[in-house]
Amino acid sequence: MTTAPATIYDVAEKAGVSISTVSLALNTPRRVKPQTLERVLAAIDELNFVPKTEAVARARRGIGRIGVIAPFTTYPTFARRLNGIFRGARGESCEIVVYDQESAATSTLASLPLTGRLDGLVVMSLPFSDDVAQRLLDQRITTVLVEVERPGFSSVTIDDSAGGEMAAGLFLARGHERFGFIGEAQRSHDYVSQSEARLAGFRDALARRGHDLPQTHVRLVEHRLADANAAAAELLELPNAPTAIFAHDDLLASAVLNSARKHGLTVPDDLAVIGFDDSDIAEHLGLTSVRQPLEESGELAFATLQAQLANPTRSLQHIMLKLSLAERDTT
Repeated sequence: MTTAPATIYDVAEKAGVSISTVSLALNTPRRVKPQTLERVLAAIDELNFVPKTEAVARARRGIGRIGVIAPFTTYPTFARRLNGIFRGARGESCEIVVYDQESAATSTLASLPLTGRLDGLVVMSLPFSDDVAQRLLDQRITTVLVEVERPGFSSVTIDDSAGGEMAAGLFLARGHERFGFIGEAQRSHDYVSQSEARLAGFRDALARRGHDLPQTHVRLVEHRLADANAAAAELLELPNAPTAIFAHDDLLASAVLNSARKHGLTVPDDLAVIGFDDSDIAEHLGLTSVRQPLEESGELAFATLQAQLANPTRSLQHIMLKLSLAERDTT
């Protein structure tokens, strides 16, 4: 007579735990007490239970799986944030699974990778709907946000408005009186994007000093060099063209520099330019940029996530990193 293969019910009974605990031990072992995990694994061995090989391997290694989702291919700076996560994960028993989301200029994420047996998730600069937020909370996927804030989630952020104020302050200190802004267009106004916040800070700081930033001197474009080049050309061809342009990020700022060269302008004598992020391209071009700690944001996000996984009752953390100005040749 052939004995029926052992089931997850048999393992649960043998180990003296619930079925959900067996499932948790196989798929998210870091959330199971060590002594309980040992009992489950011993029952699996004794009963010759055969679940998915990967699940058993992960359980035996005590490895958790962390998802990281960001617009990596659209914004190269996110690679530096990811490096920060890898740096934070050094020596930890976990797998990092990277998901590329094409654009950060959306109001919601249609779906999040919740079917990959994730223990935790880091979402970088991607706003999402109330439905997605509730889905994460319902499925108890511990999640930390970077550059985004939302009730119910820990976050690592910067003050984008303050970055805009820094740019305005430097332009004013250099004696400029006509200003422009090139930012990234939003597809929805259900949330305030980084671009909008940076523009608001820039405009408010100028207004406090008696200077106007008319809407005719603002261009919001897709995050593409061709679009930014065209927008910069429009600004530089205005009758009362700006002598100082602040860009939402360094990529858009590089397009302003390119357009200035084509118009025969000397930087910074005829036109001053400031970007945002202080990315590798900023240093290469000698571009003045608002510096944000990219690697540190990734490392802190991972540390925050790990702390919450270790202690699910831990209070939510909201960390705001400081910005600074990297002054170079363009101002």
